[in-house]
Amino acid sequence: MALYETVFIARQDISASQVEALTETFANFIAEGKGEVKKREYWGLRTLAFRIKKNRKGHYVLFNIDAAPAEVTEKERNMRINEDVLRYMTVRVDTLEESPSAVMQSRGRSDDRPRRSYGGDRREEGGGGRDRDEPREAPAAVEGTAAEGVGA
Repeated sequence: MALYETVFIARQDISASQVEALTETFANFIAEGKGEVKKREYWGLRTLAFRIKKNRKGHYVLFNIDAAPAEVTEKERNMRINEDVLRYMTVRVDTLEESPSAVMQSRGRSDDRPRRSYGGDRREEGGGGRDRDEPREAPAAVEGTAAEGVGA
């Protein structure tokens, strides 16, 4: 048996439960052929880089599969037929990653970062801005007006 990674994008207007049912359907194609789905990840509703069939967003799902090539071909045929699947891509790999994918790892990192605070005095933070209590400087007087310079 060979190792594969498959990512598919489902339409934006179906619900997350429908995406889960679609995921189960594709996993069953693999299981019926004595293959095994090692890992499934739902990456969520994400914005597409460009419109695909009038959709601006899509539900992304990742599979790590250990199956025969014929089973993967059958799964891809069913993805091609299904109208809820916008795109899919299957890649044969040497080893399957058991840790969370890069997409899932980046989600966790953004929550761990400290938030910026935009309030308070910016001079203490090194922002170099003026305080709200300081009066503004008046603009410098202009030497001449446009009417004086024209036709003279």
